[in-house]
Amino acid sequence: MGMDCAACSTRIEKVLKRVPGVTDAVVNYASEKGTVTSAADVSNDVLATAVKKAGYTALFAEPAPAAAMHHLAAHHDMSVHDHVKMLKAEEVHLLKRKFFFGAVVSVLVIIGSFPNAFGLGDVSMRLLNAMLFVLVTPVLVWAGGQFFRGAWAGARTFSANMDTLIVLGTSAAYGLSALVTFFPAFAESAGREAGTYYDATAVIITLVILGKWLEARAKGQANEAVRKLAGLAAKTAHLVRDGQTIDVPVDQIKVGDVLRVKPGEKIPVDGVIVEGQSAVDESMITGESLPVEKVMGDRVVGATINKSGTFAFRAEKIGSETALAQIIKLVEEAQGSKAPIQRLADQISGVFVPIVMAIALAAALVWFFNPPAGVAALNFALIIAVTVLIIACPCALGLATPTAIMVGVGRGAEHGILIKDAASLESLGKVDVIVFDKTGTLTRGQPEVMSIDGADTLRLAALVEQHSEHPLAQAVLDRAKADGVVLDQEPKEFHAEVGRGVRASIVGQNVLVGNASFLRESGVEIEDSAKEKIKAEESQARTLLLVAVDGQYRGFLSVADALRPGAAEAIAQLKRSHVTPVLLTGDNTLTAEVIAKHVGIEQFVGRVRPEDKAAKIKELQAQGKRVAMVGDGINDAPALAQADIGVAMSSGTDVAMASAQVVLLKGDITKVVAAYQLSRSTMANIRQNLFWAFIYNIIGLPVAAGAFYSATGVLLSPMIASGAMAFSSLFVVMNSLRLKRFQVTR
Repeated sequence: MGMDCAACSTRIEKVLKRVPGVTDAVVNYASEKGTVTSAADVSNDVLATAVKKAGYTALFAEPAPAAAMHHLAAHHDMSVHDHVKMLKAEEVHLLKRKFFFGAVVSVLVIIGSFPNAFGLGDVSMRLLNAMLFVLVTPVLVWAGGQFFRGAWAGARTFSANMDTLIVLGTSAAYGLSALVTFFPAFAESAGREAGTYYDATAVIITLVILGKWLEARAKGQANEAVRKLAGLAAKTAHLVRDGQTIDVPVDQIKVGDVLRVKPGEKIPVDGVIVEGQSAVDESMITGESLPVEKVMGDRVVGATINKSGTFAFRAEKIGSETALAQIIKLVEEAQGSKAPIQRLADQISGVFVPIVMAIALAAALVWFFNPPAGVAALNFALIIAVTVLIIACPCALGLATPTAIMVGVGRGAEHGILIKDAASLESLGKVDVIVFDKTGTLTRGQPEVMSIDGADTLRLAALVEQHSEHPLAQAVLDRAKADGVVLDQEPKEFHAEVGRGVRASIVGQNVLVGNASFLRESGVEIEDSAKEKIKAEESQARTLLLVAVDGQYRGFLSVADALRPGAAEAIAQLKRSHVTPVLLTGDNTLTAEVIAKHVGIEQFVGRVRPEDKAAKIKELQAQGKRVAMVGDGINDAPALAQADIGVAMSSGTDVAMASAQVVLLKGDITKVVAAYQLSRSTMANIRQNLFWAFIYNIIGLPVAAGAFYSATGVLLSPMIASGAMAFSSLFVVMNSLRLKRFQVTR
């Protein structure tokens, strides 16, 4: 059941927007969800009352705070909301029972409607018609009751929807059949063509119910991504209280509670480790396949998996505040939002039903006064009207965009691409230019040792730097650990000169680690051959740590912010798609040039301040370009907001992610290409859906109205029209589900 077409969602939006204090209302037919923006004093009860007057019921996803956003599910009294899984399952089960009941009755009615074909020629037609009346009535009343309720709700607000079309068509067929059954004189006066259409009534309702059943099941598949995400959450937790550990449901955890996690268990909520250490599988959030080492003071994220040790942590974010809950919320909101292209389809659906009713009436009148020779005028006019009303139901039009958006956003989430709204999904595939920040976006955002020159230089530098907290020192220590270097000596007489270098005594040797001027001023001579190597490294925009022992130059370590894996391939793919990549960075021009060259970017600008990044994007937009910005830092927030589409790396800051419309959850630069291709694939899918929906009605309506009957003798029966209508809706939904197979192309 639920909303029956896009006209339903349009009507609910109009009703909600008329509520004093409501500034906007968006209701999505496919997801059966809505969002209302209003003043703080507009309560849920006021909104629910407005929706009820329109013939629907509003279930609110959560109690509305004293704020301006209300999330609701709009549907008929007998319908349910996809947000509540149990109720949705009941809806699908009820539709299934109605379909099988209608199918059995339809078979019996068809047999009774064609007695000669099934060996019932000796049975009285009056008796057969009476039996058919008894069989069809419960199909019309019980199976088709939802359509009557919807039509009545529309009539009370002086509007029409798909229910109106179905009710008019089936009621006309049923009413005429009952008239013929119980008033034989009417049948005799109408001539030999006067007959019953019980079969049309039963089959039409059964086929529409079939379409609704399949549609409801398909909607459930479209929303599978959200259910998968929700299924990742832990159900229970080990709460430490008064020295005892007790098991409690996750929804009973409070901020500040201390929880214990054992090996192999899911971490229940977000928090900070206060005891113990472990390795945690965070692939659900970061996509990193290797477990991450966690010690006291480190943050842990709910739904990630503890792999080895046991630890205790203090809960900091619970319920709807956890990282997983925020991801689910954003995905649901994006699936329920509307892309600009959908608003056109909704507007058309909103006026389409009255137009169809007018066409049906006009066609019936034309054929009633000009019937084909030898055909009863009333019967023929009735068939025409019923066929037009049935075939024109705008289900396919209403489903064309939102089903594709639901699947596209869900598929994006599975790929680690969090798209915040449908408009962003539509716009991303239209960009001409993608601007990249460097640090943390094209590069990892932390220095790494890129090359080593000279024997023992890594060990010596690491021994000196082993207690330093400087980022360059950390890069040296990380490389030493990765190479298995044993640090078995403690530095003595350690001394650091900011921005120049450090010195220390290692087993009686005076070791210097620093830049060229530091060594030169310390009396260390560097040979010309070594200077050439140093110059070559510096031309690659690398920072050099020169090493000297007792006044003798030993070699160097070159350090740089390494490129993210796949950065060059991502840029190449964008260029093959005719998207121009641009690099804007606050680093010096040489660094910008080197990074741009390595990844294949021709346009780059260095020494760009944060406010200048936004200005550069404005310049590109002034040239008529549609610009996307990819960044990860606080300094990128203005540019992310200025761009037509902002794309943030989840490895970056909360400010950057809040400013962007798209977040790459796994911090993987290749996901920029995936997001772009997903947008284009989704929009192509929507265009296919809209094409089918429009062509179906453009071709079907004239045929149903009998426009070609005189020339060809072709006339659609109401049953065929009903089947075609159901097929068109199912085709659109199944075509949208093809997006579930989306893969990035090279």
